[in-house]
Amino acid sequence: MATVAIYSLKGGVGKTTLAVNLAWCAATASARKTLLWDLDPQAAATWVLGDDRPGTGPIDQAHAMFSKDVAVRKQARPTSYPRLDLVAADASLRGLDQLFHDLDKKKRLAKLLSDLKAYDRVILDCPPGLTETADQVMRAADLIVVPVIPSPLSTRAYEAVVRHLGGRTQLLPVHVMVDRRRALHGEALEQHPDWPVVPMASAIESMAVKRAPVGVFAPKSSAAQAFADLWRRIEHRLAA
Repeated sequence: MATVAIYSLKGGVGKTTLAVNLAWCAATASARKTLLWDLDPQAAATWVLGDDRPGTGPIDQAHAMFSKDVAVRKQARPTSYPRLDLVAADASLRGLDQLFHDLDKKKRLAKLLSDLKAYDRVILDCPPGLTETADQVMRAADLIVVPVIPSPLSTRAYEAVVRHLGGRTQLLPVHVMVDRRRALHGEALEQHPDWPVVPMASAIESMAVKRAPVGVFAPKSSAAQAFADLWRRIEHRLAA
């Protein structure tokens, strides 16, 4: 089992878009038994994959997996797609950083992930920020995929992550929301020609309407091809 975290210091850079589409590629293109674990209290990945279940109280299952030893594998449930399961998020995860601080167990997430050996790939959709949750993710993941908009602020945020990690975990930066007609975007791509690229595309924006990965409703689009290419690159990095 390998764990791939989709993480960024900044919000609004397409983490959930990457997480949902890469998890679908893992399950579909690579035929991997895949789990998408939504760690973001906004629960966007949970919603896109069709789970509308509201929270059941101030502390419910998303939080209880960390605080009460509720087995993660028992919370995983099938999605509409073969070989792709989901651990849903809910608003109780807003208290996760404080819980990690209070527990003072630096590898709590890693321990929970060790219970998921029935899966080939676990994809973590992470909340933004340099937080206790982020530190848990950085200790637990085999590879961290970092979406970077081709802009100075987004690039600066990525560089902060690199400094914080200090080489402890593999990183794969990905240029996202790329519009090659923009001079600023073109310059950023020239500076990092080896970074994967996901274009700005109407198919990606349609995910919120279709509530499905791009490869399901627009399989021949440039966006679907970009996600498939990125997943192949991730598989290569995991095998190295």
